[in-house]
Amino acid sequence: MAIQRQVLYRGNVVELGLETLLLPNGEPHTLEVVRHPGGAAVLAIDAQGRVCLLRQYRHAAGAWLWELPAGKRDVAEDPLRTAQRELEEEAGLRAALWQVLGSSFMTPGFCDEVIHFYLAEGLTPVPPRPERHELLERHWLPWPQVLAWSRDGTLRDAKSLVAIHLAAPRLGRFAAQPLTV
Repeated sequence: MAIQRQVLYRGNVVELGLETLLLPNGEPHTLEVVRHPGGAAVLAIDAQGRVCLLRQYRHAAGAWLWELPAGKRDVAEDPLRTAQRELEEEAGLRAALWQVLGSSFMTPGFCDEVIHFYLAEGLTPVPPRPERHELLERHWLPWPQVLAWSRDGTLRDAKSLVAIHLAAPRLGRFAAQPLTV
């Protein structure tokens, strides 16, 4: 399956190209493919069962979205290191305990981006260091509220929804928390 790639655009985050290849069934095909370094997302939960959610402005969506702390991998950066860095930068938190939840292709029809998901506990505050272009607010919500928002459409960010789904079996001990914010 030899691939020829013609780069159409190379930016700070992604590269867009036309890729000509033979599909597994032998058919030739040309696709527009976005190459992305991938990233990591963190479900950080404190001892009281509250999840750190960010309310972040996203220009492409044209809205403020509820999201877990997350971000793009730097060149050759280990995904866990990305998660740790993003948790500190965006949420102002450091975690003592880390669990791998899994990973997922986010939009495999045209992009190779893979997000790695982590559960972080044993949290301590550190000074946040958001980038200048990041407009975000940190909020703490009870785990049952986060689950409810993931089901009722309040929380619409795909990476956050996947992380919540992957973490749910591990967070049953917080299921009886009240739903008030």
